[in-house]
Amino acid sequence: MVDGDRNSNGRGNGPGDDLRRLLRDLDGAGYGGYRRLTGRTFGIGGPRDGITLRPVHVQADPFAPPSQVEVTVPGDLTGIDPALLGTGPAGDVPVRDHLTRRIAGALDRHRTHGGKSTGFLSIDTPGQEVLDRAAVTVDGDLLRIRFEAALPAQGRRIRGRAAADLLCDLLPDVIGDALLDLSGDQLADLTARVELWRDQEDLRARLPELGLVGFLADGSVLPRAAGNSQRPLSGALPLTAPDSLRRTVNLSSGRVVSGLGVPQGVTLIAGGGYHGKSTLLNALQRGVYNHIPGDGRELAVTVGDATALRAEDGRAVTGVDISAFLHDLPGQTAGTDTRCFTTTNASGSTSQAAGLVEALEAGAGALLIDEDNSATNFMIRDARMRALVPADKEPITPLVDRVRSLWHDHGISTVLVAGGSGAFLDVVDTVIIMDAYRPVDATARARDLAEPVPDDLGAVRLPAPRSPVGGLFRTGTGGGGRGHRGGRGPAARGGKKPRPPQAKGLHSIRVGDGDIDLSALPQLVDPSQTNAVAAALTRLDGHGPLRGQVERALADLASDVASGRSDRPWRLARPRVAEVAAAVNRYRELRLR
Repeated sequence: MVDGDRNSNGRGNGPGDDLRRLLRDLDGAGYGGYRRLTGRTFGIGGPRDGITLRPVHVQADPFAPPSQVEVTVPGDLTGIDPALLGTGPAGDVPVRDHLTRRIAGALDRHRTHGGKSTGFLSIDTPGQEVLDRAAVTVDGDLLRIRFEAALPAQGRRIRGRAAADLLCDLLPDVIGDALLDLSGDQLADLTARVELWRDQEDLRARLPELGLVGFLADGSVLPRAAGNSQRPLSGALPLTAPDSLRRTVNLSSGRVVSGLGVPQGVTLIAGGGYHGKSTLLNALQRGVYNHIPGDGRELAVTVGDATALRAEDGRAVTGVDISAFLHDLPGQTAGTDTRCFTTTNASGSTSQAAGLVEALEAGAGALLIDEDNSATNFMIRDARMRALVPADKEPITPLVDRVRSLWHDHGISTVLVAGGSGAFLDVVDTVIIMDAYRPVDATARARDLAEPVPDDLGAVRLPAPRSPVGGLFRTGTGGGGRGHRGGRGPAARGGKKPRPPQAKGLHSIRVGDGDIDLSALPQLVDPSQTNAVAAALTRLDGHGPLRGQVERALADLASDVASGRSDRPWRLARPRVAEVAAAVNRYRELRLR
């Protein structure tokens, strides 16, 4: 039931009155009095019937994280054509993304970012990528908008009148400005974004049939403004594909696009320093996501299962078959079974080998590798080093000896950047040289330089799926980080129930007393994705292979978010299976069946 008189026609005597009256009655009370709002639904639409506010979580004190309030708006009040919502489970993503950006803009215009005495409103504001985000969802004919609200206080006392201004006046103004009665240029802008998103999805879906792992349209701007910014670099040279690698694609919308096609197989990106090699690879890494108009990478797309791979000295590895790359380990590690390799302190080479195998286990169809953040002995071993160190004394089989098998035997492509060694010239299918940010097809020249490849390099065996046990992240077994195995967490000692995994920024998740380090995952691009990874961890059911567990956990989380059943955390954006699986694999207390 909604509190308030639905027949009123004005803000002074309407569907916000019960909320306004309650907040004013709370004026001067202890801050905990705000909890009287929890679980109630209030009309806040003034003359617009059906707009409601529901406080889902109310902060305990003014210094705690903001309260969480959900606003529902009937879709027919927006003026949006239902056809724009598309079909399929993600068809409404571009509409929801754009409405979230409109709300964020309205919050800025209405100056809702006050201090503790006036409170403030905020929303999970998107970046350059268009992600499936929980800030705005579609539930039948309703829009659900999830705000954070820091409720006003004077010391530890409620400022009820200021809270009424915030929730009964300012919030409805923001909703009206951003969402109601959209028309003209507003709808045209929304329609253009939806059409772009559909073109991006169509283009990405066509890549396999075109024999490509990536496509970057002519005119794309790949360089970014700074190392800590994903905005385009002003004045950067637009991309122009060489004729031999230019592909033209006719999209379902009727749009025709031409640009650089990065072929399946093994592709080497070479060139001098500062000429754009890593910039091109970074665009491919981010190309698993769609980008907003004006980003420069609107039509720079990559197959959705492409996975970046790098060395991670010191990470934990649990039960991974790295025997295709390491065998017959010497010294203190002698006798270690590399078919089920476990360590709490991986080297650069073992970590990169494990990361590659884990990526395949999670469903990667393409690997993206930059020599700058790779272990050299995992990548290559040149002829003189092979002559100096006999094969029976070298436990590492480098990637250069395995990359052909990944493609020929399993259809897994590799795109790698190399500027310091020509070892991969012998095994690549395509060579792109970046010359002052211009791609040049150097495949023919590279073939002239290539040397014959031995026939006895051996084949890569795909890993058998591993199955983590259930309840790892719900019960807090192990407590994290010190190498122990269960029985020593807070619950086992009779203490408080462990908290669920909690994201700490973009690259870390707190589990028990330890952290899962995600800093080596460049395709984790938004802190709200990390929140969702943490939320997904608690939903792993322990049944079957890791990939299936992750897929079910993400589907379950998405269902709860769409229906409003998921209350916390509030800021969620859908991650890929690859990043959730990577978080599981980096958990130091991981246990397998």
